[in-house]
Amino acid sequence: MATPHTIAVAGKGGVGKTTTCGMIIDYLCNKQDGPVLVVDADANANLNEVLGVEVETSLGQIREEMAQAELKGSLPAGMTKADYADFKFSSAIIEEDDFDMLVMGRTQGKGCYCFVNGVLKTQVDKYAKNYSYIVMDNEAGLEHVARGTLPKVDTMLLISDCSRRGIQAAARVAELVREMELQPTRMGLIVNRAPAGQIDAGIQEEIAKHGLELLGVLPQDESVYRCDCEGSPSAKLPDSNPVKAAVKNIMKSIGL
Repeated sequence: MATPHTIAVAGKGGVGKTTTCGMIIDYLCNKQDGPVLVVDADANANLNEVLGVEVETSLGQIREEMAQAELKGSLPAGMTKADYADFKFSSAIIEEDDFDMLVMGRTQGKGCYCFVNGVLKTQVDKYAKNYSYIVMDNEAGLEHVARGTLPKVDTMLLISDCSRRGIQAAARVAELVREMELQPTRMGLIVNRAPAGQIDAGIQEEIAKHGLELLGVLPQDESVYRCDCEGSPSAKLPDSNPVKAAVKNIMKSIGL
């Protein structure tokens, strides 16, 4: 299979990044253009809730268990470290009808994780080859991308709400992308929760000031708000929903 197209979604907390990411995933699944791998790389995100998926374990939890097992010398008899890692990490992939999902999670330990970090990268690379698209929900710091755990980014989507602070935060992420020399093929801004789907002159000035490419605007929407309040999966809203329709138009406009 050809190399997958990798889409990274990033932005500060509270701007609707994960909700937007969920709708992007739904769009790609509906296109039926090949299998989709979803990676939740934000330790504070709840992408599974947006998608309506139950998560039993994260790669971070497995990474922690492996590091502790290695420290205590309690790896299963007759298994090499690599075999044990392969067995453990393969159990972490969540298989849904339309996509597969990996949750990176967070590691609390203070020991040396050099070996398991390497194994984790190997596992993600192994999975990646089986998909047409990889969609990664990242925190603003892009930790896993910066460490090289996750694949190279083709399309970087910066999400902001309709505020100057949100735009400034997105601009800081864009600067971080440049500093790390990630060199995505395309990087642009999506502004979320815009009243009536419009952004005012002040916000447009802020976007221009930071040299960000505006890919599109998502409207403020009561149905999405209700999903957030109730914990129901906003990615499963009907395709007629105005936010889903706007996401679809943006994705088409950038050739996805």
